[in-house]
Amino acid sequence: MTTLAFDTYAYIRKLKASGVTEEQACAQVEALSLAFEQFQSELHLSESATKQDVRESELKLELKIAETKVDLIRWIVGAGFLQMALIAALLIKLSAGI
Repeated sequence: MTTLAFDTYAYIRKLKASGVTEEQACAQVEALSLAFEQFQSELHLSESATKQDVRESELKLELKIAETKVDLIRWIVGAGFLQMALIAALLIKLSAGI
């Protein structure tokens, strides 16, 4: 699980060194920690893909690739038959004129 690292003690020390009271520093740390937690939950950083999720994605992608390959072969074969028909028609037309 991925989490955001935040050193609250160091943050409080820096605030106190700059003249902020300890109560205010603690309140800021609590507010900032809450903001980090909300940010993390919104970005779903705690969710990560499992091996099963990755494998399912791979299988779906392989299926899509196979479907695309079949469609491409159909188009190529169809275009080949069309070319043969056009060439045959031209040869018949030319031979009739001879």
